[in-house]
Amino acid sequence: MSDDVTTERPLATLGSVVLDCPDPLALAGFYAAVLGGTVKAEEDWVDVLVPGAATLAFQAAPGWVAPAWPSAEASQQFHLDLTVDDLDAAERRVLDLGAEPLDRGDGTRTYRVYADPAGHPFCLCAC
Repeated sequence: MSDDVTTERPLATLGSVVLDCPDPLALAGFYAAVLGGTVKAEEDWVDVLVPGAATLAFQAAPGWVAPAWPSAEASQQFHLDLTVDDLDAAERRVLDLGAEPLDRGDGTRTYRVYADPAGHPFCLCAC
């Protein structure tokens, strides 16, 4: 039996990926600058609309606690992989926007790990 799962007709389509955070508008601004999207705000919910991609959304979470990375005691739950053409240039830009480096690697691999301004881990991955 194969590990690949396919269906002829999907049950659903991915509408958005939603991140809890303490300040949805600020975090949406960060990702809009990274992804080239447009911010659409509505009370405690903010969307980043990127043409040709699923919506990245943010909702206010009272008592927000950022994921620990890496941590043997608690998982990060998920992270975003963002594909870039130039890893060094993209790194400079996300750091200027407020990202924090978590794992830049040894210079031989094709990805680097950062935390966004709210603490969510994400990777920049060279194509």
